Amino acid sequence: MVELDQFKYTLSTYEKPLQEVRESLNLDAKIRRIDELDKTMEEPSFWEDAELSTRLVKEAKHLKDTVAEFNRLQNQYEEIGLMIEMGYEENDPAIVPEIQKMVDEFSDELEALRLRTLLTGEYDGNNAIMRLNAGAGGTESCDWCSILYRMYCRWAESKGFSVEMLDYLAGEEAGIKSVTLQINGENAFGYLKSERGVHRLVRISPFNANGKRQTSFVSCDVMPDIEEDLDVEINPDDLRIDTYRSSGAGGQHINKTSSAVRITHIPTGIVVQCQNERSQFQNKDRAMQMLKAKLYMLKQQENAEKISDLRGDVKEIAWGSQIRSYVLQPYTLIKDHRTGFESGNVTSVLDGSIDGFISAYLKWESLGRPQVKGGESE
Repeated sequence: MVELDQFKYTLSTYEKPLQEVRESLNLDAKIRRIDELDKTMEEPSFWEDAELSTRLVKEAKHLKDTVAEFNRLQNQYEEIGLMIEMGYEENDPAIVPEIQKMVDEFSDELEALRLRTLLTGEYDGNNAIMRLNAGAGGTESCDWCSILYRMYCRWAESKGFSVEMLDYLAGEEAGIKSVTLQINGENAFGYLKSERGVHRLVRISPFNANGKRQTSFVSCDVMPDIEEDLDVEINPDDLRIDTYRSSGAGGQHINKTSSAVRITHIPTGIVVQCQNERSQFQNKDRAMQMLKAKLYMLKQQENAEKISDLRGDVKEIAWGSQIRSYVLQPYTLIKDHRTGFESGNVTSVLDGSIDGFISAYLKWESLGRPQVKGGESE
């Protein structure tokens, strides 16, 4: 059958990428390390150091999960080959849809694993803290901020990640003026670092009676949630600490006391906020942890260009600084100006299907961020 010939050819094209993923994962070294850890964990004194034992158990689990995932992928590849051979022998057209399903699943899982091999940053595996700020455009931008908030929540949900709201400020008329989220899941920061920057929306304004086309901007800043106690010295004189009444999304849970905390690091202009904890002291501790993480990450950079990249190039939330444009009028197109990746399926993207943009960014980053031709879309 022609379909089986095509499946056989398609499967052959995956042989090299599968081998490249194995090499990128350094699977042999991982297997050796698993053996070392297993022997260490069998020692009677292993549990005497609780902190060390917890860290090693976590490392072993991660390594074993990675090896198991690749082995499962290798088995899928071999099973597809056997199914193709069975199809030739039985000459039964009914087997074609089953093989197609197997090939599609294999392709998706291979791409997902290949992308994870690109997550080589020190904190790529950590949870992510994301802050969205409405920029130029008033009520329009606040509404745009709420759309992006929903998009990222839907994306996190599709990955099985949990979302915790750390801070929330509603727009005066509609939408969200600013919101800070913690997205918890493996490699959350590694994936979401692709979203740092200014996001631009072009559409017919639902808030304009004349139906004019409106351009709105929202900045997105993403940092890793670093749990360990960081060695970062902060001069108390460099801080401005403000307290205010916290409120949940939509105005629920208005506190009668000013328990929410905003900390501004004056030398860098970094601002962190937290309102989700029960007391002002807890919110202050959480905000200080976030500030230390941001300052630590900045300290790790070697030059001003890398610092600008880490902070997401979000200094000006306006025209000309956007990383991605979402055009709904006069045509529909979402385009990333760094990678050149684009999608015409606007509804799907705004419903959380942003993996294509994340994938393109990680590939682009791994290649040294080459200049993309074609400029920005209108």
